Amino acid sequence: MDSFPGYTLPSELALLRDQVRRFIREEIIPLEQRLDPDAPDLPEDDYHRLMTKTKAAGLWCLSAPEKYGGGGLNTFAMSILLEEMSQHRMGLYNAGCGTFGRYPPPVIYGGTEEQIQQYAVPTLRDGLYTFFAITEPSGGSDPAGAIQCRGVKQGDYWILNGTKTFISHAHEAEWGVVFVRTDPAKGRKGISCFIIDKGTPGFTARPFRTIRTVSLPNEVAFEDCQIPAEKMIGQEGDGLALCLDLLTRQRFPYSSCNLGVAVAAHRMAIAHAKQRQTFGVPLSQRQAIQWMLADAEVELRATRWLIWEGAWKADRGEDARLEASIAKLYSSEVLGRVIDSAVQIHGGYGVSKEFPLERWYREARVRRIGEGPSEVHRMVIARALFR
Repeated sequence: MDSFPGYTLPSELALLRDQVRRFIREEIIPLEQRLDPDAPDLPEDDYHRLMTKTKAAGLWCLSAPEKYGGGGLNTFAMSILLEEMSQHRMGLYNAGCGTFGRYPPPVIYGGTEEQIQQYAVPTLRDGLYTFFAITEPSGGSDPAGAIQCRGVKQGDYWILNGTKTFISHAHEAEWGVVFVRTDPAKGRKGISCFIIDKGTPGFTARPFRTIRTVSLPNEVAFEDCQIPAEKMIGQEGDGLALCLDLLTRQRFPYSSCNLGVAVAAHRMAIAHAKQRQTFGVPLSQRQAIQWMLADAEVELRATRWLIWEGAWKADRGEDARLEASIAKLYSSEVLGRVIDSAVQIHGGYGVSKEFPLERWYREARVRRIGEGPSEVHRMVIARALFR
């Protein structure tokens, strides 16, 4: 879809979207079909081969700042593109299999120019893994209250102790960021952010398996982990201020990946209904199937509008927290419903690993928890209604 009443996608963005769509269908999907259905990533040689192609085509790190080698695209544009990048087997948690770039945690841009050059620039250039450690066993949806990981100043160092959990890529990342409580008396203003290098003494990461088969989560431990003071990003106590606006914006591209996978599942369901027959009649002529597909189409169009509207607002610099919660809540729940219908329409094929629906069905369940559970986003929406 290129337009809504009163708005048409700029021709440049429409062309870019079509270019991404072709790359996914011509390069990623055929390659995935030769891999194990639960493969978490591409083989290294294939990744670098395709990375070279996207760099040559100007499709590398499109949302990173131009001054650091990226494309400088805004939230709205990336929401459009990620709907296409995610339409493949690994797409829900590995859009484009990383061949369009891997990004550093956005909070790094709140650091010094020296920190950006040392950490962000190589990550963008080489497609390095990084991690973002904020969630703890005590909870993840309320970091201001839940963070118990402590940082204590000792001379020119900070000593970190505590545990983080569900931290993607921590076991294989070159570096990452961690949020710790440096002043318990100041509440949300007592949380600071530090850069953690791979191999730092006292820092360990243990991956564990979930129904998600990509971007393995980790339990991360800090045991008297000594961090130089210059590894702090921003000022002491700035941790949450650095990340909350960025986390809000991230929910629109995240929602677009939900939408993209749902669109792909819906497309598969339509194609199957047209060719599959029962008792001599195509499924597409069965009212029960027609209504499943009609309901999915309505919900997908509504999801797209909610994402577009919220991303526009965020790009204008307005408060888009309500819209971000609405988009994340609705897109994750629509994703589950659309895939469920697609599995039902496919019958036994829907749960076969020969088709991507089985993997999408499992991984979609996590989307109602990640980036804030549905219940938390309903709380945010309700607060806004009563404010």
